[in-house]
Amino acid sequence: MPGLVAVVVAHDSAGVLPACLAALAREHVPALVVDNASRDGSADLAASLGARVLRLPRNEGYGRANNAGIWAAGRAEYALIVNPDVELQPGAADALLAAAEAYPDAGLFAPRIVEPDGRFFFQPRSLLAPYLTNPGGRLHPPEGDACAPFLSGACLMVRRDLFLSLGGFDPNIFLFYEDDDLCRRIADAGRALVHVHGAVALHGRGASSAPERGRVRRSRWHQAWSRSYVSRKYGLPDPTSAMLATNGIKALLAALVFRRSGWERYGGSVAGAWAARKGRSALAQEGLAESPPQETAPW
Repeated sequence: MPGLVAVVVAHDSAGVLPACLAALAREHVPALVVDNASRDGSADLAASLGARVLRLPRNEGYGRANNAGIWAAGRAEYALIVNPDVELQPGAADALLAAAEAYPDAGLFAPRIVEPDGRFFFQPRSLLAPYLTNPGGRLHPPEGDACAPFLSGACLMVRRDLFLSLGGFDPNIFLFYEDDDLCRRIADAGRALVHVHGAVALHGRGASSAPERGRVRRSRWHQAWSRSYVSRKYGLPDPTSAMLATNGIKALLAALVFRRSGWERYGGSVAGAWAARKGRSALAQEGLAESPPQETAPW
């Protein structure tokens, strides 16, 4: 599809990539798969299915890998950020592009995201918008196109030049809150965020990567760390004390009853919050360099 390239960040995503890429092909959207050092053959699989593949030697995290992919999608006017467990439904790409034409002052567009149970996902609030008058997160899903305070990072369409002018996703974040942070910066730049009701995408939620030992603890570490990081970034109250107290008690109780899953979950949150308090970066935790991955020549 002229002017639009899908960027799909994969990490051990071989189980879901075929359906994702097949849906993009049906929509005539060329796909660029950024492979975050998968060990399950995701990169070779994507190439065999006709996608262009950018292979990263290390898992750079969600945001940094997307930054590399969107930079590489040089001829595209728009980039469609797609999780590998997302399947665009017929007409979704056309509906997103039509919305971009109808709302030229908007900066970010997202389809109606449908979860595996048929529920329509819509984000009613965010940590990064304390000024919004919906403190309880009451859910009132739109019934048509609507401006939204935040959009899910599972599937987003953004004008490439705007994305790059804002620095892309914050490269200090390995995982979690990078989409909220991007939405906040686009809104602060005076651009609307638009929910496009006529564009539909099915989301597998949590199926982007194959299960692995330690994944839950690692995920919770980054969730806690990123919450602290973005709170400091926007001058919000430091959440680490509350996270340490709440999750520390739960981790201790899980350890006392020998419940490994609870220990990994809550212990990971404690470790991430403690690292944030001590000034350790998410990149250091992952053994990554502060500089983003090498930019490749635009597509």
